[in-house]
Amino acid sequence: MASDRTIELLGELIAFDTTSRNPNLPLIRHIESYLDGLGIPHERAAGAHRDKSNLFATIGPADRPGIVLSGHTDVVPVDGQRWSSDPFSLTRRDGQLYGRGACDMKGFVAVCLALAPEMAAAELKIPIHFAFSYDEEVGCLGVRELLEMLAARPVKPLGCIVGEPTEMQVVIAHKSKRSLRVEVRGTGGHSSRAPEAVNAVEYAARLVTRTTEIGSRLASSGLKDALYDIPHSTAHVGVFRGGVALNIVPDEAVVELEFRVLPEEDADALVEEFRTFASELEAEMRARDPRAAVDVSMKSEFPGLATAPEADIVTLVKQLAGRNDHAKVAYGTEAGLFVETAGIPTVVCGPGSIAQAHRADEYVEEAQLAQCEAFMRRLIRHCAR
Repeated sequence: MASDRTIELLGELIAFDTTSRNPNLPLIRHIESYLDGLGIPHERAAGAHRDKSNLFATIGPADRPGIVLSGHTDVVPVDGQRWSSDPFSLTRRDGQLYGRGACDMKGFVAVCLALAPEMAAAELKIPIHFAFSYDEEVGCLGVRELLEMLAARPVKPLGCIVGEPTEMQVVIAHKSKRSLRVEVRGTGGHSSRAPEAVNAVEYAARLVTRTTEIGSRLASSGLKDALYDIPHSTAHVGVFRGGVALNIVPDEAVVELEFRVLPEEDADALVEEFRTFASELEAEMRARDPRAAVDVSMKSEFPGLATAPEADIVTLVKQLAGRNDHAKVAYGTEAGLFVETAGIPTVVCGPGSIAQAHRADEYVEEAQLAQCEAFMRRLIRHCAR
């Protein structure tokens, strides 16, 4: 089972409500104080957000390439979810640890911090870095500032392990994502005179239909990769709002959609295809009323990950995890940004199951944290040779 220290630290981390809409600085200060007590140097990488920051720490020689352990500090909201216990207070029962972020991904951060004293005492030849970011859950926003800082440095890390929940399986690839928000503005009026109006909902529905058609095409004739649980790229509509009453022609509608795309497929081409169709609809609407509009904006995006199975970082992480296999996943992480922005070879491997993430009564199994602790101790031995 997991050590008492890891569980204690996990409880401390969960107690901070770091839902992405909230500041994360109280949690960052807490971690900084802990690292100060161990004599571990650290620095912040912050951007325009005065109440949020990334944290980067180095254990071992700073002038040599090392291994980055990466985790995000923000969590998703609990709004509207029915929890059987306080989501911001760690609850332990039947070998499971409950709380918002227990799985995604404060469990991994807790293990990193719990093993930090052993890392500091090991006289590492290869440094171990902590990279703790903010606003991952709303588009992998914060880590971009940290990666720009790392990319500008003369010594680049050997590799990165992003500790998202994989049940300690070695994940070498994940899909990219493009999320779009579409605002459709028509002209309203009394429903008895509907032909004189420009019905925003009806035009927005055509955008929904086109998204569905793109998704069907990707499933039937797009690229396939059997290592993914969903082996093809996907298109999905998550929000469709419009209309006030049946007897009023709606003059506004909103659609939010996403493309999750295999790394080998062109996500931006799908976005451009959608934008072209939206422009055609807008022209059709304006032919009826020049005030009509269809505005398409990027809500969030991140690149996919495609690390070669024979890469050194993959071989190392398989050894640390005691596995010979690897996997690919449909969900996204910050891993692709480590590669794209800073040129750092990266894999994903962490405790817990993605099936427990973002849900009520989120939990991580103590046994998973124990496996992660063993993983970290192997990493320490590797870096101390």
